[in-house]
Amino acid sequence: GYWMEYHRIMQRNGVTPEHAKREMRRSGALIGAMMIYMGEADCMLCGTFAQPLEHLPYIRDVIGLRPGASVFAAMNILLLHNRTLFICDTHINLDPTAEQLAEMTLLAAEEVRRFGIVPRVALLSHSSFGSFDNASARKMKRARELLEQMAPTLEVEGEMHGDAAMSESLRLQVFPDSRLKGEANILIMPNLDAANIAFNLLKMIAGEGITIGPVLLGAAKSIHILTPTATVRRIVNMSALAVAGVKTH
Repeated sequence: GYWMEYHRIMQRNGVTPEHAKREMRRSGALIGAMMIYMGEADCMLCGTFAQPLEHLPYIRDVIGLRPGASVFAAMNILLLHNRTLFICDTHINLDPTAEQLAEMTLLAAEEVRRFGIVPRVALLSHSSFGSFDNASARKMKRARELLEQMAPTLEVEGEMHGDAAMSESLRLQVFPDSRLKGEANILIMPNLDAANIAFNLLKMIAGEGITIGPVLLGAAKSIHILTPTATVRRIVNMSALAVAGVKTH
């Protein structure tokens, strides 16, 4: 059964047979992950109960990261009247490093391309192109440097204020040599607090609650962890996204 295979996978990580049985009885996310692992399902949505970080360990342990990835991240999509915004990382990494920020940016850009949209990335901060010199600002600056090496053709710029990300004219006043043209559509935040707060404020004030996500980035299979506030419409949208993602995993 599933519990025996889960015990086999996790026996060197302190999971006894009794523990495996107990976890299998209480977690739908674990059952779903095992179904994918054993080839009985192609994709999964979970997370309508409990918090995202309670489900992620099962996905990490059973399914794992995609080849070449070292970080999971959550991206939420806001469907606004005149633009679509992709915001990272809204649920998983409390205070990501510059290296993690760079990697999640590349994962986000890949996902955005699947929507037929050209990714344009803003690395957001309270600092604007060196106006502050503290750990958070330096982290975003370092993420930009890494991305210039990792993806030299990607339109990415920072560290910058949120208004500069949305306004090319304002951005060029401050930094005329910006690699980013037009409006940013991927907003990479310095920490989970900033991403989650910004997403939820925009959702209620500007987006009328119309969202897609969270989209789980970095997983080896097409799996997404929703939230307890997910509406029926969002579940339907995410089901379509998960099925479409099967071909790319």
